[in-house]
Amino acid sequence: MHPDCLRQFELWSQEKKEEFLDFCTGARGIKMVYDSFFKEIMSPEVHPDRLESLLTLLLKRKVIIRQILPNDSVRIADENTLLITDIIVELDDGSLANVEIQKIGYAFPGQRCACYSADSLLRQYKRVKSRRNKKFTYQDIKTVYTIVFFEKSTSEFHTVDKYIHYSKQVFNTGLELNMLQEYVLIPLDIYKESKHNKAIENKLEAWLSFLCDDSPERILELIEKYPSFKDMYEDVYETCRNIEGVMDMFSKELLELDRNTVQYMIEEQQEQLDAMKKEAEKARKELEDIKKQVEM
Repeated sequence: MHPDCLRQFELWSQEKKEEFLDFCTGARGIKMVYDSFFKEIMSPEVHPDRLESLLTLLLKRKVIIRQILPNDSVRIADENTLLITDIIVELDDGSLANVEIQKIGYAFPGQRCACYSADSLLRQYKRVKSRRNKKFTYQDIKTVYTIVFFEKSTSEFHTVDKYIHYSKQVFNTGLELNMLQEYVLIPLDIYKESKHNKAIENKLEAWLSFLCDDSPERILELIEKYPSFKDMYEDVYETCRNIEGVMDMFSKELLELDRNTVQYMIEEQQEQLDAMKKEAEKARKELEDIKKQVEM
């Protein structure tokens, strides 16, 4: 091993060293939720058919990618540190699909998803309006899909016995208006748990297993049932032959994960502080009420 690589390797925890050695030796597969590997294998520039296949199954409609949009959004500064993968593509009908992977389930996932969706919608509005100029109408704005894969989901997801959640805005009166924002949320940890020791039953399950399951047994099952995944695993194998390149990719993943973990801990502590403040305020009011009763 190159001296620089060895020094880099020694900086990792024992757990990460073993994980790296496992997928380099073939003892386990690579976790596709790692940003570098996902973008390498699922690149819409190099392999648009792969992402099209996954989106077709998730959105339940034929998907053709027209173009890839740059990640130069108006999202709040440093918000990208909360995401591992963020791919935005324009589909053939003009709609947008924002594909994101979160390795750590952060607090307030609903609020975050709403903000991400609003961000994509605003991007589309600005781009279409500048392109159409005076001919612009709001009918030119198409649906925005926010698709989020969670490697580790938050507690809210564990109260429901499902692993794919679809959402869009509807009216209780039956009024039908296209409100443009739709969501697909997939907690991969719940999917993996639900399929433990169970066979893969369809192509969508095959895709989800490809993303979250690195066991050799599951990989073999995937390739046998759905040979189209063989090419993707061969690409992974070719990537892993470049040990120095893989080490660099893996190190970047660990650095990003550390940043995400720090942000997660900050949010957790903020939640605890807010809860403590509420309890303190409640106790203060109770004391004031008692004091008033004593003085009466």
